[in-house]
Amino acid sequence: MMAASAWTMDGWMSTRLARVEAALDAWMTDAPVPTRGWGAPTALVDAMRYAVLDGGKRLRPLLTMAAFEALSPAAEPSSEGAALRAACAVELIHAYSLVHDDMPCMDNDVLRRGKPTVHVKFGEAGALLAGDALQALAFELLTPDDGSMPLAMQGLLCGVLARAAGSTGMAGGQAIDLSSVGFRLDEPALRHMHELKTGALLHASVMLGAVCGQATAPEKRALSDYGHALGLAFQVVDDVLDVTADSAALGKTAGKDADNDKPTYVSILGLEASRRMAKDLLAQAHAALQASGLANTVALAGLANLVVQRSH
Repeated sequence: MMAASAWTMDGWMSTRLARVEAALDAWMTDAPVPTRGWGAPTALVDAMRYAVLDGGKRLRPLLTMAAFEALSPAAEPSSEGAALRAACAVELIHAYSLVHDDMPCMDNDVLRRGKPTVHVKFGEAGALLAGDALQALAFELLTPDDGSMPLAMQGLLCGVLARAAGSTGMAGGQAIDLSSVGFRLDEPALRHMHELKTGALLHASVMLGAVCGQATAPEKRALSDYGHALGLAFQVVDDVLDVTADSAALGKTAGKDADNDKPTYVSILGLEASRRMAKDLLAQAHAALQASGLANTVALAGLANLVVQRSH
């Protein structure tokens, strides 16, 4: 880690992002795998790499690594490799969800991370298979067979990620979202949808780091509170940016929620009330970090600030 006197948010992020990018690049290859014959078909791997590499904020893996580092003095040295695997795994789940969400049967979007969406580039079948393969690869990363990660930790990490991605998490939230088009939800119903669709995976990103860092029960509760507040804040800000930023800044189609008559925080609360809500959630995230008793939460605090203060 960087010396305390030299620590900066930009410096911390750049070193972690470089590690995540290198690991993702290495783990997605079309080279033959000795234990598995010929490896994955090149076209499929091309679509997977297109979906994941060279784009995205990598907020989820950064949250995993920040949570782990907040706990790392108490963690086993070997847990650092587990934290990197977990960070990449949650990014793969996020990428797979975007590939599927952008498809014509869902949100039917043509722009993601400033470039054509995967189904536009590789066709619908290619996008569907790429998303499937990315989801499977995420759990493969969490279950190495080289003895580098204890089996108990593998099980805990898989459980956290599976619950966040499944019917009681991200997929369930997307199902609610699709069924809510044209309906006016009240704020509790909208909150529930977003806590599943967006918040669950952001919360899981923090909790994956907590598992790798061997957090105590009180530490887990505090980090969980932080993750819940951050996850909802991210979506509130997303709703604000959908009506205040343009497509070039966002890297995806702006104004699409309003065009599709989807319920958002802006449509229910209004723009200024939504901005106030995001600030309130940021304060809740910071309060949770203070309650954690952890000394090294500066990166987690900085990431929360970035989520709420971002312009794209």
